[in-house]
Amino acid sequence: MSKFRIPKSIIPNTATSLNVFSGFLAIIFASDGDFHLSALMVFIATFFDLIDGLLARLTKTASMFGVELDSLADVISFGVAPSFLIYKAYFINYGYLGIVISSLPLIFGALRLARFNVQVEDIKIKQDFFGLPIPISAITIASFFLFYHNGISVIKPFNHLLLPTTIALSLMMVSNIRYNTLPKMKTLNLFSKISIYTIAIVLLVLVYLTEGEAFFYIIIFHILFGLLRHIYFMIFNNSELKMANK
Repeated sequence: MSKFRIPKSIIPNTATSLNVFSGFLAIIFASDGDFHLSALMVFIATFFDLIDGLLARLTKTASMFGVELDSLADVISFGVAPSFLIYKAYFINYGYLGIVISSLPLIFGALRLARFNVQVEDIKIKQDFFGLPIPISAITIASFFLFYHNGISVIKPFNHLLLPTTIALSLMMVSNIRYNTLPKMKTLNLFSKISIYTIAIVLLVLVYLTEGEAFFYIIIFHILFGLLRHIYFMIFNNSELKMANK
């Protein structure tokens, strides 16, 4: 009689499932008007999205099933949840136009994930992203409501930034702007490792001292850095763009 064995793949798949659950809670809390907690659940979903791939590599269970499951989870947590959040918390006042605007992160995020899935060549190798990753878009939106919503409305001047930011994030997800994956520490030299750890510590201190608000500006800097680098290569060297279009 063979022994029943729990497959190791259940470990990363559980993390992905918790990603889905967090996104579902974000929708529930937004529908109840608790926009701060809804935004927080988007951040928690991001945490589970980060570790499920790591767990898959550690357990050597990376598979196309995991890739597809991860994308389905991301559509819910980083597409549906932030779109519903911005609708209930802000764009509901815009009528039918607000519905259309609120749907953009979901629609363009789904397109972004579909493009990523068909471009995956080796699931064991993390490749750079072309187009803003959907979790970055989601936590940028969530940051507005976590840090700049007073329980009634988005505080000024951030309320004026929500519309152009929503449109810009949506378009950037389907762009060819390159965003690097996190480097593997074992492949870096000592100086690079020290530099990365130092920067990480400084950023964590800033986030702590500002009660998390500095995180919003770190994310904005990350987004703008990719955009400005893209513009630089477009003007001075189009080889990067040729590689992105392959």
